[in-house]
Amino acid sequence: MQDNHTIKPNGWALIPLLIFVSVFLGTGVLLNDFYALPAPIAVLVGLFAAFIALKGGTQQKIATFLQGCGESRIMTMCIIFLLAGAFATVTKTMGGVDAVVQLGMQFISVKYLPIGIFIITAFLSLATGTSVGAIVAMGPIVVGLADQSGVSLALLCGMLLSGAMFGDNLSIISDTTIAATQSFGVKMGEKFKVNTLIALPAFLITIILLLFFLPDAQMATQVSPETPVSVIKIIPYLLVVGLAVSGINVFYTLFTGIIAAGVIGLAYGDFGLLTFAQEIYQGFTGMINIFLLAMLTGGLAAMVRKAGGIAFVMQMVSQQIRSIKSAQTGMGFLTGLTNTAIANNTVSIIITGTIAKNINDSYQLDPRKSATILDNFVCVVQGILPYGAQMLLILNFSQGNTDYISVLEHAWYLFALLGMTLISIYTPLWDKLIAKIK
Repeated sequence: MQDNHTIKPNGWALIPLLIFVSVFLGTGVLLNDFYALPAPIAVLVGLFAAFIALKGGTQQKIATFLQGCGESRIMTMCIIFLLAGAFATVTKTMGGVDAVVQLGMQFISVKYLPIGIFIITAFLSLATGTSVGAIVAMGPIVVGLADQSGVSLALLCGMLLSGAMFGDNLSIISDTTIAATQSFGVKMGEKFKVNTLIALPAFLITIILLLFFLPDAQMATQVSPETPVSVIKIIPYLLVVGLAVSGINVFYTLFTGIIAAGVIGLAYGDFGLLTFAQEIYQGFTGMINIFLLAMLTGGLAAMVRKAGGIAFVMQMVSQQIRSIKSAQTGMGFLTGLTNTAIANNTVSIIITGTIAKNINDSYQLDPRKSATILDNFVCVVQGILPYGAQMLLILNFSQGNTDYISVLEHAWYLFALLGMTLISIYTPLWDKLIAKIK
């Protein structure tokens, strides 16, 4: 791979990348569904433009494309995606998601219902690595609880969105975390620890705000689970989080989680050995979209990079950067802006990861913090987008009983996270704390 500093900047080389983004965005706006056109197909359009517009022979372009597809960081990311998908599918099938929800519902005091929703959704998203999955699991429950309790549906939906984005942002099996850590070459556990220093204060700020603004509504009924809680089914989630924080290689961590979930599922009769294998494969196939996206965008990025497109962006961004702080803010803003355009936080990190890594290296920044900043910015932007999958799901579950502005007004965690991220950039204290993390 060539060093961008040895390549002549060429703005025209960005055209294939812009075509990819435009096709993806344009189709979403036209169909009012940003997930109608599979992203890998949009990448193919950009690749077609790259082969037509960029200079060089066909064989040379193919070689560059394949080199980008097979780049070690891209392949590592792809394998992690597959393992994460298998873990999420197996744990859901053996009842892990239901166990988390039931356990939380059993111990929630109706007075603290919004806090309970926030915490349960946060843990569920943290454990499963998907904000969308957490919202799908909790959405019907939240709507039902609002109806029974008299608590504002907008408040509970805001807490649902907040908790889902908190967990997705921190989870070591989240595709955004995987993309961010692999883009900067840092370990999952390292990013988790640094991210916690920023996200945890935002989490606590949200709790404090909730304590001050607890609803006065009188609850109609006390909600409790209809079936006994199998606490043992939560073990795979705790195991994965614990191993990741301990610094164990992510491949070993996810493999151990899959085996643990399989053993528990077999012991409880949730599936047989053959079904266990089929669930693993189903988890793999569920990640094919993001697998292909990562691989194809890796190839497209390599072609754009070799033609001078990345060097051009670096030149333009560098002209606006005057300090380490502006470099960190610039990385976050660039990724957030990309996410605004395509409404997909993982894709945004994949697209801008190479540029952000170059900025990180040029200014000798801490890659752990840079990965965290990227993940935090896309977390905030993805959460507040009216056409983001998370917001659309929540509004769909609400069946017209609340609206986008009302939910956004109560998504306090997202604004707290943005504030804490900016504070971590412009306050020396956080750099000192992060430097102590090993």
